[in-house]
Amino acid sequence: MFEEPEWAEEAPLAACLRPVASRPRPAAASQIKGSKRRQLLATLRTLEAASLSQPPLSLPGSDSEEEEVVERKKKRPKKASLASTSPEVEKKRKKQHQKQGLPGSVSEEKEVKKKKCRKGALCGSDPAAEEKRKGKCQKQAPSNPAQHLDSADQAGLKAWKSNATDDPPKPSLGTTPPQSPRILSRKQWRNRQKNKRRHKNKFRPPQPPDSALATAPTEETEVPPAPIQDSQETRAGALRARMAQRLDGARFRYLNEQLYSGPSSAAQRLFQEDPEAFLLYHRGFQSQVKKWPLQPVDRIAKDLRQRPASLVVADFGCGDCRLASSIRNPVHCFDLASLDPRVTVCDMAQVPLEDESVDVAVFCLSLMGTNIRDFLEEANRVLKPGGLLKVAEVSSRFEDVRTFLGAVTKLGFKIISKDLTNSHFFLFDFEKTGPPRVGPKAQLSGLKLQPCLYKRR
Repeated sequence: MFEEPEWAEEAPLAACLRPVASRPRPAAASQIKGSKRRQLLATLRTLEAASLSQPPLSLPGSDSEEEEVVERKKKRPKKASLASTSPEVEKKRKKQHQKQGLPGSVSEEKEVKKKKCRKGALCGSDPAAEEKRKGKCQKQAPSNPAQHLDSADQAGLKAWKSNATDDPPKPSLGTTPPQSPRILSRKQWRNRQKNKRRHKNKFRPPQPPDSALATAPTEETEVPPAPIQDSQETRAGALRARMAQRLDGARFRYLNEQLYSGPSSAAQRLFQEDPEAFLLYHRGFQSQVKKWPLQPVDRIAKDLRQRPASLVVADFGCGDCRLASSIRNPVHCFDLASLDPRVTVCDMAQVPLEDESVDVAVFCLSLMGTNIRDFLEEANRVLKPGGLLKVAEVSSRFEDVRTFLGAVTKLGFKIISKDLTNSHFFLFDFEKTGPPRVGPKAQLSGLKLQPCLYKRR
């Protein structure tokens, strides 16, 4: 190598970059001979070529350098921010990364999955759900992330780990995380209690029936109330009462049939032999009449209250003396048996009254038996001339009302009024005109009424 001359150090850089032909040759250059001169010329030529290919150098802090920086910033494409990028551009970018197989896209997807797992672990309210999420995160995470990530992804992973350490610790299996109060509906609460009972009974060892009864019931299991000790006695009592009621109903129907199918003398002997039979019959009769919308005895009492209180009344078949208790008139009460001290027990075909001693004669549902003609002739005997006969009878017993009224008029009465509007009974008012106009052996077919029989219910 040759030694550089002193003029090369002192010459400015601009002078060195000028063309060789225009440069002034120093005097010392003429002294250089041979190979040294050729080497110097070759170095100068290389310097010239380098100076022509490169732009002129600029000093640091100069205006040219600032202009170059501004131009580079203008020419550089602006990177779109994450907030401004549209979802379509992001999708296209992801597709390009997937096609090219860039490691950056894979790392970004893995980071997103890790962040989702981390959010699920922090926000989860159920420990079982947290364990499932942890398992999913472990499956999704690679075994060695350093092998699949480049340097930039590794730096991001380190930063994420450092941030995760600053976050609150994840809830462990033993400790329950703070849960927001969850309001359960009634159906959900019942299902939860049912599942608890099933789970408890599933793992409970089988017990013999004796020991199962001996064990005390827990709070969660629903135990039926203890049976009442006298439940069998109450059932037996209810059964006896029901059977007694059916028996009373059967006896009432039998007695009723006997009263309508035979004469009044036979009915009187029946009640004399069995005094309780009349009480039973009267109780059943009252229970049947209570079902009616209106009782005929109340209708008759209302009519008599509008008449003078001095009128003497004879009640044939009085029963419990309800009519005598409802009016102020003097009342003679007659029946086959006595339920009240005011009742005179006798056959209604032969009452202990004098002739023409009564102003009003009443037959309220008492034309029973086969000797109805005897009852009406006895009423004609005890009634005063112009006296009033009131008859109330069940409507189903009459086949032909006109024939019945014609037969009664032949016994010395005249029809005054009739009321056929009620669905359960008919009401008739007669006036005594004189003694019967037919002999005792004359037949009156219109006085035969149908028996009032009650069906089994």
